Amino acid sequence: MNKRTSRLLDKPYLLWSVLFIIAPLVMVAYYSFTDNTGAFSLNSISQIPSYLPTILLSVLYGIVATLICLLIGYPFAYIFSKFSVRRQQMMVLLVMLPMWMNFLIRTYSWMTILGDSGVINTILNSMGLQSVKLINTGGAVVLGMVYNFLPYMILPIYSVLSKLDNSLVEAAEDLGSGRLQVIRRVVIPLSMPGVLSGITMVFVPCVSTFYITQKLGGGQIVLIGDVIETQFQSANNYNLGAALSFVLMILILICLGVMNFFGADDSNDGGVVI
Repeated sequence: MNKRTSRLLDKPYLLWSVLFIIAPLVMVAYYSFTDNTGAFSLNSISQIPSYLPTILLSVLYGIVATLICLLIGYPFAYIFSKFSVRRQQMMVLLVMLPMWMNFLIRTYSWMTILGDSGVINTILNSMGLQSVKLINTGGAVVLGMVYNFLPYMILPIYSVLSKLDNSLVEAAEDLGSGRLQVIRRVVIPLSMPGVLSGITMVFVPCVSTFYITQKLGGGQIVLIGDVIETQFQSANNYNLGAALSFVLMILILICLGVMNFFGADDSNDGGVVI
């Protein structure tokens, strides 16, 4: 393929990037530093400190959900990476199967399960036990995050573990390392690209989510995504909404920068395949 043909093939991707990546970012920056009349203004930026507790709460929920996903996803990915190829394909299909269903429907299903008259409380009442408050709590919000974003943790880790050179494990075992030592000193370090990729892919949507908190939090848990959605949909304050989105974007870029910094020395790039 000559250079001219290569440039022609690059044009659609360049156009896509300009229209759907660069242009929206420019619009966010424009509304962040202007007022309703379009004049330059720092009024929206000056209101950001008042939302600092909400931003920190969003980060906290994102960290908790990401850690839970990592604790669940890593062992799961490690176990089924040891299966035969055919069984691995089946497990990947099962992991991805819930993602084929609409995100809103998946979240609504948990409202049915966790509701005051939901499946769990119905079972408890039938056993003569008292109902438990499950819906409209922080735990329900974290559960919704973990359920919806867990595949984004499992798949990158599995992608790396499935390509792991088994001869390195055998060499460690020949040198006297036990199973736990092999996992701690060989498997985990070599799987870090997948772990970092999974952390990024889970943390970013967790911090910016708003639908999960609205449906499973019932308005009791307000994160930065809820505030931004309110400014755009209800308050019609595009400038403040854009300013908060701008801060969230910077936060996400910092997260990506940190992940890339810690993963810069890893030669195995399989974790970024997903």
